[in-house]
Amino acid sequence: MSRLSDVPYFAQRDDKVDAALYNLWRRAKLHFTMPMRLPLVDYSGFVMILDEHEWVCADENQNDIPILAWVEFEDRGRDTLHLPVKCKLNYYHFAASKVRSHSLEMMQDELEKRLHEDESAL
Repeated sequence: MSRLSDVPYFAQRDDKVDAALYNLWRRAKLHFTMPMRLPLVDYSGFVMILDEHEWVCADENQNDIPILAWVEFEDRGRDTLHLPVKCKLNYYHFAASKVRSHSLEMMQDELEKRLHEDESAL
């Protein structure tokens, strides 16, 4: 059951996520237990919660209330690893667009760091 099922969103838009980030998340799902919490250090109290089927930018100071969520990834039958992946982007806060791109950058940096550390430990 999704952590978002009881939380109404402010708006929903069609979106695409970069293939490199999507593929990194898929690799992380193979190496780490989900859900995975990544701190968003530039935003006090914000975390990225990565689940099996969604990414949620949440405010952990407010009981993990979502700010943004990437859901409904259109990855069935995906045969090209270099193209962006379509999804839906849910906005739960009127100013959520201000953290959108930077939160994805921080997510990518943290996933790369953790995967590198995991591979170095082998």
